Amino acid sequence: MKSSTLKDIAQKLNMSVATVSRAVNNKEYVKEETRKRVLEALEEYNYVPNEVARSLKLQSTKTIAVILPDICEAFFGEIIKGIDQIVSPKGYTIIVADTNEKKENEEKYLSLLQQKRIDALVFATVDLSGCNVKKYLPSLPVIFIDNIPELQGIDSVTIDNVQASSMAVDYLFEQGHERIATIIGSVKETTGFARREGYLNALNRRAVPVDEHLIQYGNYKENDGFRCMEKLIQNIEEHPFTSVYVTSEKMTFGAIKALREYGLRIPEDISLVGFDVQDKAQLISPSITTIRQPENLIGSRVGELLLKRLEEKEEEKRVPQQILLRPSIVVGQSVKKI
Repeated sequence: MKSSTLKDIAQKLNMSVATVSRAVNNKEYVKEETRKRVLEALEEYNYVPNEVARSLKLQSTKTIAVILPDICEAFFGEIIKGIDQIVSPKGYTIIVADTNEKKENEEKYLSLLQQKRIDALVFATVDLSGCNVKKYLPSLPVIFIDNIPELQGIDSVTIDNVQASSMAVDYLFEQGHERIATIIGSVKETTGFARREGYLNALNRRAVPVDEHLIQYGNYKENDGFRCMEKLIQNIEEHPFTSVYVTSEKMTFGAIKALREYGLRIPEDISLVGFDVQDKAQLISPSITTIRQPENLIGSRVGELLLKRLEEKEEEKRVPQQILLRPSIVVGQSVKKI
């Protein structure tokens, strides 16, 4: 059945559109008998609210967009859940866009979502210049997660990635490892750059020389983890190592696959620390020692900051917030004490 408008309902009931509208929106000055007739007619004639018209009137769609580089990563799913737990009770809904880590897709989605009149944006960008999003910042609350672009006066919620890598490498040192390899994401992104800095800082604090051959660079995907681990293994005689720290979940899985294909055991032959490895069903053996981000807390802090920005009046002077949260390390069975 074709949906009806308020005007259609008013004509069928021989009432004014204003009276029907007041009944629909539960306003005063409407007789209870009239309200009952209107509500029955709404159901009978398949009335569907015009959310576009309502949003234009209220200057709000109660919609928050989340733009992500890879929706398949569990990390982002937990963040979305954390955001929703905060904003949903306030009547906001979330829509998600996946850019597949392409800058041109970011530009497309930003333009489309602006046309949809979203109220706010959560953005994990791969464009560190911030060119695509910069023109939207004056008119739209934007909170960055994961990667932070080179823009002034922006809001962000992320972990201390330098500290995260330092924690991983410190743990390996504590277990007796000194020849520690690492597989890093792109240092053109703030996460990759900061995690590399944490690795180097941990070596420098112990006056351990940096062997650049033990630092491999990937792009956060499983095949990159495999490729980088394979290269480390092939050069292990010339550049030996007893352990490896891998800075993303997917690259960790790729590295594990490479170690197994080359017949190397974890942790007997090579110890391994991963990043954000999630194994709630405990199917991975041995269990992986991993750095963990507080995904749900990141989401809830993003949600709280979103509501704060959405409730601020235009004349209020906004103070940008860069929220850094503490990572943790979950100890499994993938690191051998030597």
